Amino acid sequence: MRMQLSLTNKNIGIGILVIVGIFLVLGMFAQPIDNRKDVSLSQIVDEIGKNNISNITVDQSDLIATLKSDASQKLVAQKENDASATDTFRNLGVSEDTLKNLDFTIKKPSGVSFWTATLVPVVLPFILLAFFLWFMMRSAQNMGNRAMSFGQTQQGPVDQSKKKKTTFAQVAGNEEAKQELIEIVEFLKHPKKFQEIGARIPKGVLLIGAPGTGKTLMARAVAGEAGVPFFSISGSEFVEMFVGVGASRVRDLFAKVKKNAPAILFIDEMDAVGRHRGAGLGGGHDEREQTLNQILVEMDGFEQTDNVIVLAATNRPDVLDPALLRPGRFDRQVTMELPDIKEREAILKIHAVKIPIEADVDLRNIGERTPGFSGADLANLINEAAIFAARENKKKVSQRHIEDSIEKVLLGPEKRSKVYSKQEKELTAYHEAGHAIVAYYTPDSDPVRKISIISRGFAGGYTLKLPEQDKRLHTKTGFLSELATLMGGYTAELFKYQELTTGASNDLMKATKLARRIVMQFGMSKLGPVTFGQEDHQVFLGKDFSEGRDYSEKTASMIDDEVSDILKDAQKRADEIIKEHADKLELISLRLIEKETIGQKEFADLMGGIDPDVTKEDAVAKPTV
Repeated sequence: MRMQLSLTNKNIGIGILVIVGIFLVLGMFAQPIDNRKDVSLSQIVDEIGKNNISNITVDQSDLIATLKSDASQKLVAQKENDASATDTFRNLGVSEDTLKNLDFTIKKPSGVSFWTATLVPVVLPFILLAFFLWFMMRSAQNMGNRAMSFGQTQQGPVDQSKKKKTTFAQVAGNEEAKQELIEIVEFLKHPKKFQEIGARIPKGVLLIGAPGTGKTLMARAVAGEAGVPFFSISGSEFVEMFVGVGASRVRDLFAKVKKNAPAILFIDEMDAVGRHRGAGLGGGHDEREQTLNQILVEMDGFEQTDNVIVLAATNRPDVLDPALLRPGRFDRQVTMELPDIKEREAILKIHAVKIPIEADVDLRNIGERTPGFSGADLANLINEAAIFAARENKKKVSQRHIEDSIEKVLLGPEKRSKVYSKQEKELTAYHEAGHAIVAYYTPDSDPVRKISIISRGFAGGYTLKLPEQDKRLHTKTGFLSELATLMGGYTAELFKYQELTTGASNDLMKATKLARRIVMQFGMSKLGPVTFGQEDHQVFLGKDFSEGRDYSEKTASMIDDEVSDILKDAQKRADEIIKEHADKLELISLRLIEKETIGQKEFADLMGGIDPDVTKEDAVAKPTV
């Protein structure tokens, strides 16, 4: 609506400028071309007496006298309409001999100029007024037409000829999901192949996955492969402040898609319009519910359409209305998962093609070091590595650039300019060394890849632990080791300084959250094989507010006690490891204070009793006593 008002104001401004331009043009033509000076008749008589007049032009009631001294200068005086020029001069005392010597020119008015001079001053204002009224009515009509088309959608088919196509060859990972969508493309390209055996084309495919797993990318690949008209829209574009607009846009969009059938319609962020009905204050008249109702009818209503496939994407399937998920609407629900090691390597190869990389770059190693990264994270990883290389004026991206970008994506940029006091630097070193040592001596713990006391993001320092392979199942031993590792920094500070700081607050938050999940979600506590509460405590208006709490206050107290006991046991375990290996704590801490960063191999050597700074030859030449 704001855009429509701005267009109307623009049209009005153009109309005003046109009118002003007409007046300026008329004013320009109305002004005399030559140099004229309005004077009285007596002045012209004086000039006649001085014999300074070469010619007098009679233009109706105007007497235009041309001076001999300056031919460009003309004196203009007015005479009476009924009197002739000679009679006028005689009455003013000009002699007959002088009049005979004057050159008179009588200018007869043409019919066009006469009528123009007569009618233009009268008719022009009415013409301008009529034009202004017509322009205003036309603008109002256009605004009304736009208001009537407010419920229509402007989306058209994606022009695949002008844009670079995305194909399935450019999508790595999620092979099962890709196969599901390849079948959709086959349905559209070769429908008889399936119809001959009695198969029915799916009405809809719902892509479900965490943000960044490639749902929209997969939809673009379908658009590039299908070879049929492809329409794309976001779920939020249906919902407006005016009642009925969303449903109207749904009807208009599906009508366009049906005209271009066979076709594909992609609705991104389906949860924006497909949330569970009955959750709003407006009841059945809620705008979002009306829009959802229309989508349900269009997908599988009384009128059957077999040549339109609806693709939709969401990362919140738990909030979608059940009517959307039934067969006949979204027949297929395709889960997009985070990539594993092989898929991460394949994704990295696709993105690495776009940038020059060194020959020794090991993308397999990068894939191993990026568990939990989505496709979007990996794309950002390669881009950050290219930025690092360009910052150093390098022509190719090296392994170091990619490794540095991993830490930047995980933790944020380095803050080398941030100056810490000697005491804070030492405390941070002992804190991070505590994490690393506890992780080294606990079973089923991920290996330490890097320790640093250089600030990144909100962290003053960090201990980077990454698994050697992807884990889908986690053990209780691994969880307890992770809790002890989180308590390692807290315990090391207490052991070294007999004082606690706020540096361990984030570790304690993570540990508390993990301990509560062990008790309430995984059933790995003394309370037995039982879960408590709901995983997602989303509350919607119109639903039961007590949903998500299915245990008593006594049980809640037992849960709190169990969480506290688990955390205390983890802190006790970390304290035992720190005291037993206090020498290693000092060694790692001093090395961190000296070098600020310790890599995986150097850490393993130090923990194994090998000083990586002492070469093999030095060790032979200077044997220890």
